[in-house]
Amino acid sequence: MRHGNAVQYDRYGGFDVVQVVQQERPEPGPGEIVVEVVAAGLNHIERFLREGKLQDHVELTFPAHQGVDFAGIVRARGEGVKDLRVGDEVMGHHPQGGTHANWVRVPRAAVIKKPEHVGWEVAGGLYLAGCTAIDVVRKLRLGKDDTVVITAAAGGVGHIECQLAHDAGATVIALGSPRNHDYLRQIGTLPVAYGEGEEARIREAADGRTITAFIDNHGESDAESLASRLGIPDGRFVSSEERRDIEVRFLRAPADDQEATESLQLLAKAVQDRRVQVLISGFYPFEYIVDAYEDLAEMHSRGKVVIGMQTVETGARLDWYRSEKARDLRDRYADERGAKTESMAGGTANPS
Repeated sequence: MRHGNAVQYDRYGGFDVVQVVQQERPEPGPGEIVVEVVAAGLNHIERFLREGKLQDHVELTFPAHQGVDFAGIVRARGEGVKDLRVGDEVMGHHPQGGTHANWVRVPRAAVIKKPEHVGWEVAGGLYLAGCTAIDVVRKLRLGKDDTVVITAAAGGVGHIECQLAHDAGATVIALGSPRNHDYLRQIGTLPVAYGEGEEARIREAADGRTITAFIDNHGESDAESLASRLGIPDGRFVSSEERRDIEVRFLRAPADDQEATESLQLLAKAVQDRRVQVLISGFYPFEYIVDAYEDLAEMHSRGKVVIGMQTVETGARLDWYRSEKARDLRDRYADERGAKTESMAGGTANPS
């Protein structure tokens, strides 16, 4: 394949500014590789960037290209690239953005080899959320004597933070909507619902443990006050603004950024060793990328939303990608069961 497509936009805006343009396979320069993208992740911060909400943090040159995470297959290498071969499977990031495309040309240093037992969709969506999560958790230096509260715990960054904190030995109290509580239990956390009375519910979940750290992924105005009331020590509260700054730093990290490379290597090994399991809650064919953006924008997805460049359509069901997502199906059935139970209870009390 010598031709493909790429996503770009020539002004700030919503989904209406997204364009899918034709793309020819690029040629690598010295120290560069050309990768055929197999899967690429979507991130909320990239949507905010496109919408113009991060103009004070990231300068864009139009036309701009979306997508920083990717995994794929090396198809060409430039002069000086000796340690990768054509056909090698890699994962990494595009420092200027542009991974929502069939082809990317990046410096060799922007990628690592994809471990054999890390799936394409996970590898393609790991870089930005994973590097952000590992940096946040590292800063807190969590251990077995810690109890940490994490908000938006089922989100793309949050669910990785939860697992890294748990792996470090900490007790994790995960704030999230009730629809995510079963999942949050599965990754070793103590789930607590948002809303009125959450402070009391957090203390109840702590069960006498001293709460020592707080990570706010949600951006609620009350988070810092809540952390203060819980007695979080100075220097152990990570605000949503701090997390955003960390994410922006990795969003535009240069290809040879050693911290980014080392973090991605650690994350890939953690996934391969099953110490971290990245949840892919939405997986879309590339041609339905706007649908993928819309899914992400609803702010209800657990884990990661990812696009696949080489998904296979059998023809058995042309709208297979529109079938109800497992997370929505479970929630709908739970709501229906609750309504049925309530109806039955009412019927017993008031027979017709």
